[in-house]
Amino acid sequence: MKRSSSPTPARAAQPASRTQAKPSKAQAIPAKLPKTQAPKSPVKASIKIAASQGRSAKTMPSGATPSLSGKPGPKGLKTVSKKPSSAAPVSRAGASDRFVIIMAGGRGERFWPVSREKTPKQLIRLLGERSFLQQAVDRVRALVPVDQILIITNAVQAAEVRRQLPELPRENVIGEPVGRDTCAAVTLGAAVVGARSTTAVMAVLPADHVIHDEKGFRQVLSDAFDIASRGQVIVTIGIQPTGPETGYGYIHSGNALPAPASGKALKTPFFKVERFVEKPSLEKAQEYVASGHYRWNAGMFVWSFVTLTNALSVHQPEMHQACQRWFAAASKGPRRLETVLAQEYPEIRKISVDFALMEKAQNVIVADGRFDWDDLGAWPALARHLKQDAEGNAAIGEMVHVDAARNIVFDGRTRGRTPITLVGVKDSILVLTDDATLVAAKSESQKIKDLVRKLAADPRWAAWV
Repeated sequence: MKRSSSPTPARAAQPASRTQAKPSKAQAIPAKLPKTQAPKSPVKASIKIAASQGRSAKTMPSGATPSLSGKPGPKGLKTVSKKPSSAAPVSRAGASDRFVIIMAGGRGERFWPVSREKTPKQLIRLLGERSFLQQAVDRVRALVPVDQILIITNAVQAAEVRRQLPELPRENVIGEPVGRDTCAAVTLGAAVVGARSTTAVMAVLPADHVIHDEKGFRQVLSDAFDIASRGQVIVTIGIQPTGPETGYGYIHSGNALPAPASGKALKTPFFKVERFVEKPSLEKAQEYVASGHYRWNAGMFVWSFVTLTNALSVHQPEMHQACQRWFAAASKGPRRLETVLAQEYPEIRKISVDFALMEKAQNVIVADGRFDWDDLGAWPALARHLKQDAEGNAAIGEMVHVDAARNIVFDGRTRGRTPITLVGVKDSILVLTDDATLVAAKSESQKIKDLVRKLAADPRWAAWV
């Protein structure tokens, strides 16, 4: 008989006291945006453009109407300097015009019963003392002021997001009335950022990834900010593959970009993107990895406000029009924005940013992400980050077994915890919480979403979703 254990899961982190630093209240700027026609050689040309964004924001005269139409704004604009917040360390010049948008939606299906609709994966603690969302914010606080970190979540989860991130201004947590996929969320985030500064450069990052090499991640993200501020390029971060994964999309990279002609030297290599590839077969994935020209698509993007709105106007004109309206609403305050979103968001087309923009744009480059990365897509992925016993069992909690192998055991109970005992169980998932238990074959983990939907459809069990 063998006994395996891992540390007890930490209880919910106590929220820190809210910082007194208030966000900058720069109003929307009716800036004249460049024409949307891309240059003949968009990637090479844009890299040579001198840094023209990243400047101080301008304030809009009283009574002016914000516009993304490309028409000149009203006369009499005054330039003001934006001071970085003192709420977080900022290590680089120009950070006052850098923003981070963290995508934190989801339905809490894949890690049920620990995750639920109100507390999906990014809001739970599977690894460490902090939730994945808290870790995502921690990773970027050295690069941008805390009041320039925005969270796009949904209305149901907004309260928990604010509870976990008391240091963020309340208005920096934006709840979508309904889920409309990533293009709508990106557009919404851009509208809010643009209302604060149309010279902004923003990173769009998922909330639920696992990254241990935070220093390496920040170096790549900082270099991506730098490149995106020099010209109209869309930057995505591609992860060096460690194996032929079939659960990820891939980015086919082309020629390496030359070093910028001016400014500081960058440590991160950048490449022209040839194409985006959907999740491949195993045979294709093996080919991609062997070629050395493919990277995993991690869903991380960096672009300027100008670049993104131009891309929307070319490839998604309806979304661009929505961006105009949300830009105007956000300039009038969070309550006005909330009212407009409640009216308009349910009718917005549901489409991913990959399909809507990334696969259509010709000015996309990829940063070489050499840091470790895992999107932790289902319970079996947890084993990659836990110590395993001689039989390959990975456990958080007290487990005693006889002839059990390659199982994942997670004890999420907060009271009355007892040993979990297994006999002859192999290749399975066992998860316990205070009010539910899951037993599943590892090979069938993707069907946990089907189980959650079945529970939701039954009035007897809907409260457990």
